Amino acid sequence: MFGIYDVWKFLLAFFLILPVVTFIHLIGHIFFVKLFGGKGVRIVIGCGTKLYTLGKIEIRKFYFGSGGCEFSYLKFENRLTHSLIFLGGSLFNLLSLILVNTLVKTKTLEVSMFWDQFIYFSFYFIFFSLFPMDDPAGLPSDGKAAYLLWKKKMKNKATDDCQYNKD
Repeated sequence: MFGIYDVWKFLLAFFLILPVVTFIHLIGHIFFVKLFGGKGVRIVIGCGTKLYTLGKIEIRKFYFGSGGCEFSYLKFENRLTHSLIFLGGSLFNLLSLILVNTLVKTKTLEVSMFWDQFIYFSFYFIFFSLFPMDDPAGLPSDGKAAYLLWKKKMKNKATDDCQYNKD
């Protein structure tokens, strides 16, 4: 049964765990961008008006809502590198999920609702990132972008959370 204590757990998950899982996802994209010589990298956490900037990380008013990454150049540019960039977010979510689950199983981390929610949101991100669909703005999910790239139907190199700003 859902009680008043569960409201606090939900708020903790929504305002703390979800942004952390989002950040891990974006770091996965950026890892591959940097690996392939990417320049002009920027991470945006949330949406709405900008609150502040920490180096190349921009925090927006609704920090729990979404996220994105941008880059302007790749040294190694081909379908494989772009596919790995598209799928890097889900890969990092999967690796963090496996790590947390292993640490809980080995009792290095205490069993708690916090870690359960972390694993839940990680699965959520993996599923919806790889599910082949367009977001409301018309940008493809990471999975759809990788698919279209290999089908040679990808017109630009942008997904719902990673934007390639090639000038």
